[in-house]
Amino acid sequence: MPAALNDLLADLTRRMDGAIESLRRDLSGLRSGRASPNLLEPVRVEAYGSEVPLSQVGSIAVPEARMLTVSVWDRTVVGAVERAIRDSGLGLNPSTDGQTVRVPIPALTEERRNELARAASRYAENGKISVRGVRRDGMEQTKALEKKSDISQDDMKTWTDAIQKLTDQYIKKVDDIFADKEREIKQV
Repeated sequence: MPAALNDLLADLTRRMDGAIESLRRDLSGLRSGRASPNLLEPVRVEAYGSEVPLSQVGSIAVPEARMLTVSVWDRTVVGAVERAIRDSGLGLNPSTDGQTVRVPIPALTEERRNELARAASRYAENGKISVRGVRRDGMEQTKALEKKSDISQDDMKTWTDAIQKLTDQYIKKVDDIFADKEREIKQV
């Protein structure tokens, strides 16, 4: 039944890739001293009766190295955009100029760098938890197949070893991504 194992591993790989992409998205919101539109990606704005991503109410630009601007499309949402950025926990203090919200990027202090590194560590740990959750699902599927006598105990051992090997590869990817982000944050 190697085809069934390949199908299971392909499904687990797809789901673990999703966990890695989610981690990358989360980490892209952590700034490293340079202005980047990705910095405002996690910001959600209270608009039109619900919370929407900032990108759905305005366009984000980088006019200079330490400045972001958000050109808000609807004048009635400008205050909500400014408030959402201020309350996002990113340590930013936006100011409004008509329908444009200017977001200066302050230089990072050592204390702020350490806070960002801790936040990146939390994101990485959540990524590992997601990968381990996918592994747990795969192990449960394997045990169910063995219990129904669809696979032998030897096959089960082979399958669980393959699932663990895949998990170890993805945990290493999470660690590598975190190490890169931590180096980026700590650069002076």
